[in-house]
Amino acid sequence: MLLFLDIDGTLLPFGADGPYPVYEAGEAGDPPSADAAANPLLTRIDPGLGPRLAALGCELVWATTWLDEANVVVAPWLGLPPLPVVDWPDEECPPGALYWKTRPLVARAAGRPFVWVDDEITAVDLDWVSAHHPGRALLHRVDHRYGLTDADFAVLEGWIGGYPC
Repeated sequence: MLLFLDIDGTLLPFGADGPYPVYEAGEAGDPPSADAAANPLLTRIDPGLGPRLAALGCELVWATTWLDEANVVVAPWLGLPPLPVVDWPDEECPPGALYWKTRPLVARAAGRPFVWVDDEITAVDLDWVSAHHPGRALLHRVDHRYGLTDADFAVLEGWIGGYPC
């Protein structure tokens, strides 16, 4: 089973009131990594998400505009190996229409069951996937203000648990 993973708003929260938590990679007391110094937003991503995502047992795939940069910056921060990356076509959709990621992700899944976590999924995407994807699919919208939370993982684990990867 594939798990398509967005970064901005999904792993990297933004838009919440108040200060964001700041995380450091590595053991407690280790200095922040060079990646964190070069990418200050990286410290908003909880490195503990990496082991939790890996424990889901799915084939993780970057579904982000970070493209290959996701493997250079975010994967090491999360303790993940390099992941496959979805290459996006030059496609834009008008507001209220199908999200531009939806068609390419369904094509990439090629009928396989998949989970997609993103902060921009809408009912239009759910309906389109239901009508155009023959396999099982969970499109899970994450609140961009907080990124992936325990409640989101409960949904993912519950759905995946019913359909072993």
